[in-house]
Amino acid sequence: MTDSVSILGATGALGFGVAVRLGRAGTPIVIGSRDAGRAQEAAERARAAVPDGSFEGLENPDAARRSEVVILSVPFRNQSENLTNLKEVLREGQLLIDATVPLAAAISGKATRMLGVWQGSAAQQAQEMVPEGVRVVSALHTVSAAMLSDLDHALDEDVLVCGNRKADKQVAIELIERIDGLRCVDCGPLENARTTESLTALLIGINARYKTHAGIKITGL
Repeated sequence: MTDSVSILGATGALGFGVAVRLGRAGTPIVIGSRDAGRAQEAAERARAAVPDGSFEGLENPDAARRSEVVILSVPFRNQSENLTNLKEVLREGQLLIDATVPLAAAISGKATRMLGVWQGSAAQQAQEMVPEGVRVVSALHTVSAAMLSDLDHALDEDVLVCGNRKADKQVAIELIERIDGLRCVDCGPLENARTTESLTALLIGINARYKTHAGIKITGL
C-alpha cells in the first residue's frame, strides 16, 4: 500500500475528498493542479485534516509523472485541456481513473442535464486523448464530494466502475475500496460509462429535491 496515487484536480471538492480519504487509509497522495501554489495549499489542508497522511502538492505534469495510477477529477470543461497538456507526460502502462462528468453546467446550462460527447462518454474521450498504452477506467461519479471531505461521515455506498480490461478495473477497485464504506461494482466495458456518468446528473436533482447527499447502492450482489 506504499505506492503513491496522483490526483489531478484535488484542489476541487471531489478530488480533495478522495485525497483525504485515501490518505487516511495510508496511501501517499500527490495532489496536482494547474497552479503549483494551489496544489501545495491543498496538500497543507489535507495534512491538517489527516496529520498522519502523506500529501504532496505539485503542478499537474510533475504530479502525473510521480505515480502509476492517476485520478483525473476536473470539471468537464477542463478535461480536454488537461489531457492535451499531459500528452507528453503520461506514459505507457499508467492507469488513468477518470471521474469526469459532461454536465451541461460546463456551458452554463443546468447541472441536472448531460452534454452529448461524440465519443459516447467523458471516459471514452479520455481514452481517445491519452497516449497509446495508457489505460482508462471510469469511476467515482456517484459519491458526494461533501461526504467524502467530511471525515466524520461514515460512507456506505457503491462505486460504479467501467473499463475495457478486467485487470485495470481490479487495480482501480482495490484502490477505491481502501476507503472505508465504499464497495465497487464492475459495470462492464468503458462504453457503459455513458450510463454511469449520467447518474451524477440524476443524483444532483435528487439531492436538490430532498436536500441530502444521496449515493448509489446495488442490491442482490
